[in-house]
Amino acid sequence: MRRTQVRKNKRKKRFFSYIIAVLLLVGIGSLSYGGYLAYKFANATSDANQELERGEKSARRIAPVDPSKDNFSVLFVGIDSSKTRVEERNLSEDHSRTDALILATFNKDKESVKMVSIPRDSRIEIVGKGFNDRINHAHAFGGIDMTVATVEEMFDIPVDYYVTLNFNAFIDIVDTLGGIEVDVPFEITEQDSQDNQGAITLKPGIQTLNGEEALAFSRYRKDSDIYRGARQQEVIKAIVSKSISITALPKYDEIIDHFGENILTNFSLGNIVALSKHSGSLQDIESFMLEGQDLWLNGAYYYQPNEESVEEISQTFKEHLALD
Repeated sequence: MRRTQVRKNKRKKRFFSYIIAVLLLVGIGSLSYGGYLAYKFANATSDANQELERGEKSARRIAPVDPSKDNFSVLFVGIDSSKTRVEERNLSEDHSRTDALILATFNKDKESVKMVSIPRDSRIEIVGKGFNDRINHAHAFGGIDMTVATVEEMFDIPVDYYVTLNFNAFIDIVDTLGGIEVDVPFEITEQDSQDNQGAITLKPGIQTLNGEEALAFSRYRKDSDIYRGARQQEVIKAIVSKSISITALPKYDEIIDHFGENILTNFSLGNIVALSKHSGSLQDIESFMLEGQDLWLNGAYYYQPNEESVEEISQTFKEHLALD
């Protein structure tokens, strides 16, 4: 491809794949234990389930998809909903801004996944508003429904499922696990979850981070969004690694509580279990970078995606979903 950069990854180091891994880990692990934990996980899944206003299928689909046998797409949404920021902007948590957007497609026959990270400052038309703005404002304007509709329009493909993750989940889950081990590459000074500037300072080196520190590590962006994404992936990987350890098993009860409180999705319990059939797909992941350029308008910064790059990704994802 000419303008759109592509990277292969066989080591499963991708943000969305670890979210799925955690869902499967907790879900199937809880179901394996049976009894109380299985019952509690089913209830947590029910609490986390939120259908889109459009119903169970995209207007770009003839019929609803079944993730156990069909190709499908997922939009992963990291929610920026600190109490301070929500109150300052007079928003509800359901209409806070998105901090991360990752669109992924799964192909069952090729056993592969393709994904693109959409920079949160991308300037595109917001569906339902009729004007161009940062894509992360779509959630503030119209919640997950407007976000999904805007991404569908941007790439002209159906978004079958979504998963929203409140970044406060990082804090709760990491603390429940007793911290996670990461390698801090350089000294980092960052705000905490309540936007207190300079509240977190991390020294270089391998160390165990608590929840607040892990969130600061994953959100630091003074070097670049590319490295920021890599740090988010490292945090998710560390959470998964700690979650599968024997010491985490007694904590599944509390971890399930945090999932129910911090995740919303239109995946059903049956869908989540069915995703286990795609576990092999996570070994073949192709990552696309949305090409574009910096843009300043009226003193505000935007990222302007190249139309050619958007079209190339759109066509690639359509083929991957077998839409053409």
